[in-house]
Amino acid sequence: MHIGIDARLPFYQMGGISQSVLHLLPALAKLDQANQYTIFHSRKDGRSYTPSAANFQRRDLWTPCHHRLEPWSLSTELLPHRLDALHSPDFIPPLWGARRKIITVHDLNFIFYPEFLTPESLRYYAGKIQSAVKRADAIAVDSEATRQDLMERMRVPADKVTTVLLAANPIYERAHEETAVTATLQKHNLPRGFILFVGTLEPRKNIPTLIKAYDLLRQETAVDVPLILVGGKGWIYDDIFAAIDELGLRDHVRHLSGIFDEELAHLYHGAGVLVTPSFYEGFGLPALEAMHCGCPAVVSRRGSLPEIVGPEGLMIDDPEDAAAWADILRRILTDSDLREAVIARGYAQAKTFSWEKTARQTRQLYHG
Repeated sequence: MHIGIDARLPFYQMGGISQSVLHLLPALAKLDQANQYTIFHSRKDGRSYTPSAANFQRRDLWTPCHHRLEPWSLSTELLPHRLDALHSPDFIPPLWGARRKIITVHDLNFIFYPEFLTPESLRYYAGKIQSAVKRADAIAVDSEATRQDLMERMRVPADKVTTVLLAANPIYERAHEETAVTATLQKHNLPRGFILFVGTLEPRKNIPTLIKAYDLLRQETAVDVPLILVGGKGWIYDDIFAAIDELGLRDHVRHLSGIFDEELAHLYHGAGVLVTPSFYEGFGLPALEAMHCGCPAVVSRRGSLPEIVGPEGLMIDDPEDAAAWADILRRILTDSDLREAVIARGYAQAKTFSWEKTARQTRQLYHG
């Protein structure tokens, strides 16, 4: 069987979708030596994501991601490869180019919260998702929550949608020397036990509520640790920094960007808690990364997040309830028994996710 996988997106943006592709490919190579795989890259991409296995090959494409002519030009480029199956991890499949088309739908954020997307992203995803799910022969989703959303909001048949949970970068699963963790904390002038947020600064992440909760925590308790926001600036983020200034927290809330996996793992190890107050998450990778590193994760009970932390995870029902966030942060930072229990449950929960399991389920979709 000849299987194609679209790996053009990492050249354009190295977000969560791209990361999932980069970890899926080596897992597939380790699992499957029988099928022939062609990994399609952007011709401009000097990096290669194609595993060195004998049954994997790289091919370059001219068609850029998210171009208005992509459905037609990509289809034309793919035709000579005579693919039995094509996996499009970025939602939208070409019009033709493979006997069987598999897509991954990571979330329906553009349907539930269109105001949280850039106009360009909204036009691309919301305008094409209906035809995409119709054209696809099989659909993988990152969570059961997204599977239910697809069936209820888009009337996709249940037997067409399969939940294929992702996993974390293996770098978060391995042990990290305390000396290395300490060096990273010293580099960024951070004490141990700080409150950590990881993610793009954008409206969907609900960061202004977190800042209000942090202000309440400082006013009403003896907790005195910084709040660290780690992630790139997305769009409509000015209200985040406005809230910091209005509450007089400029000396206590810091934004760090350009933090990559090794350093991020060290930050998880040094943090007192990870907070994910999002309105919606298709998978919620930082919570899983944190649990692997022994960092308690507190999340909103929205989207996929309950599936990530498990039924015994710490969750807030209303993402905009700043008082509830402040209270749960107080508890996890001051109650050592609760903290140890949450860390132990987090370790056990994190181990239920693996790229081997993801690859096995994905390969089944290729075969139908």
